[in-house]
Amino acid sequence: MTTPHDTPAPATPTAEEARRLIALGCRILAHRGLAEDILGHISLRDDDGTLHIRCRGPRERGLLFTEAEDVHRVGLDGDTALSGGHRVPNELPIHREVLRARPDVRAVVHIHPPSVVAADLAGLTLRPIVGAYNIPAMRMALDGIPVYPRAVLITRPELGREVAAALAGQPVCILRGHGVVATGQTVQQAVVRALNMETLARMTLAAAVHRTPPALPDSDVAELPDLGSAFNDETVFRSHLARLEHAGLGLD
Repeated sequence: MTTPHDTPAPATPTAEEARRLIALGCRILAHRGLAEDILGHISLRDDDGTLHIRCRGPRERGLLFTEAEDVHRVGLDGDTALSGGHRVPNELPIHREVLRARPDVRAVVHIHPPSVVAADLAGLTLRPIVGAYNIPAMRMALDGIPVYPRAVLITRPELGREVAAALAGQPVCILRGHGVVATGQTVQQAVVRALNMETLARMTLAAAVHRTPPALPDSDVAELPDLGSAFNDETVFRSHLARLEHAGLGLD
């Protein structure tokens, strides 16, 4: 019987599918309030070692209105020149260095979730304070969410390597005074992890108005199931696609 821990690796999307997934992921993150304007990007590693990444074009309108045409393929090394007035993100080193350091990672999200940034600046650690309300968020916090302590733009390879070192083997990392990095085997997984970080941060801020909320007791943690990426990430991603379509923001 297949368990959440031995589910087969996801199939590699075609180039067209990758561009569409990244565009929809960007729209979801912006629609859910994790990106206020044009800041943020998603990348997906291809089988040949290149990556598809959300770029900026001459008619940039922000993440909420990302089109598949805003996603371009670049290498893990070398030239980043693009045609048609498009250019790679200034913080491409986040994606390149994390993907170099983490062969288990295929997708990288960098986004600016306001509650995560605010909670960290207030000195509030994202701890496992919720249980069944958001089990995947609890599990991320249970393992500890690392923090990269510099509030700088990650525009150079050495800074990207620092972020990758701070992330280490964890799925997500907070960039102090800046945003987050979330990783996954799929775009869906990386996007949902970023969303879960923001949910946990909102709950942390709300609870901290009254007192520092306690972590869950071990007995409760032991009762909570591992939902598995196939169920949780794919299903939650689809629910956010439905929200986009309801708001008239789908790609079709």
